[in-house]
Amino acid sequence: MTLRENISLAFRAIKGNRLRSVITITIIALGLTALIGILTAIDALESSINSNFAMLGANSFSIRNFNELSNGNEKPNPPISYKEATSFKDRYTYSGADVSISAIFIQGSAEVKQAAKKTNPNVDVYGVDENFIPVVGYTIKEGRGFSNIELNSATRVVVLGSDVAEKLFGERDNPIDKGVTINDQYFRVIGILEPKGSSFMQSDNRVLIPLTAARSIFPQVGRDSYILSVGVKTAVDMEPAIGEATGLMRQVRRLRLGEDDDFSIAKSDSVVSIMLDSLSYVALGALFIGFITLVGAAIGLMNIMLVQVNERTREIGVSMAIGANRKVIRRQFLIESIVICILGGIFGIILGIAIGNLLAVALHANFILPWLWIILGLTVCVITGLAAGYIPARRASRLDPIEALRYE
Repeated sequence: MTLRENISLAFRAIKGNRLRSVITITIIALGLTALIGILTAIDALESSINSNFAMLGANSFSIRNFNELSNGNEKPNPPISYKEATSFKDRYTYSGADVSISAIFIQGSAEVKQAAKKTNPNVDVYGVDENFIPVVGYTIKEGRGFSNIELNSATRVVVLGSDVAEKLFGERDNPIDKGVTINDQYFRVIGILEPKGSSFMQSDNRVLIPLTAARSIFPQVGRDSYILSVGVKTAVDMEPAIGEATGLMRQVRRLRLGEDDDFSIAKSDSVVSIMLDSLSYVALGALFIGFITLVGAAIGLMNIMLVQVNERTREIGVSMAIGANRKVIRRQFLIESIVICILGGIFGIILGIAIGNLLAVALHANFILPWLWIILGLTVCVITGLAAGYIPARRASRLDPIEALRYE
């Protein structure tokens, strides 16, 4: 009997036991939907994380007074003062490196107004210098960034994040050279940032103002620690640039030999690795859920196949009487079990990809077609079919032909 004939017989048997077959196919589909859906979303999120952090400045690192990736149990370090930050910037001489000083002067509580329109009081206000935009990987969509003259004279100009610009001006009105107020302080718009998405430590709900202007307008907030960002030309320059920055920062902070660093240096790829490690635990959870569901489906399928062996005992006897050997009978039941699993797998993979990508889109990630998980899902279906069908197929092939013909 050919493979095609076995598959045809398998579909005929499935049609003859529609209810039980549909239930089993549904269980398998649900298991793979959960598995493929979560893994697809994770793949899309990983791709988005890598692309977002590449845009955030892959060849850059930041110096802060605390470790962003710590659990918060460490002893707090002294803030990096404005004097220390400017001293570092003036003295850092690594070839081709650019240094930026910035600070979040108002975090998540500023209100930006333009005429009768205003944002929610949840906008971040950053005080930055002339190097901030290129060093951290931002791009100007309209207008320009800050000039040295504006930094030196503390000019009240502002670069708007795309979310803020859209809320205040919409898509048709040109915001350049228009006036806005930030917590009732007047600023002139000189630029709009390209949108970068509001996930993974990024946000378009922010505005940038000259650091000198921020220090003069918001002195009470300016006592917080400043952030130093350093951009280098290539990834090869990262480690030597960090080494030089560490030595210089220890001098600026006046640390004695043997004292621990009271600042933290973080690379964007270290943040990526932490996030990807976190996602790997989610992937393991998805694999466990999918495995448990498929085990349940395999047990259910095995019971269905055993029932079918009893119901089709006379049919098996007739097949043996006309020449079918044990190998043929065993292969027929195994193929029937595999076909049921593959049907459930196909439905589960389609639903899983759809749900996974919908979740990814909702989290501002990219659409992805996970070929690896599709192949893995189909392979798992075949293995599940073999495991679930082996015992029923073996029992069917070991029936005595004469007893089988006398059955019923």
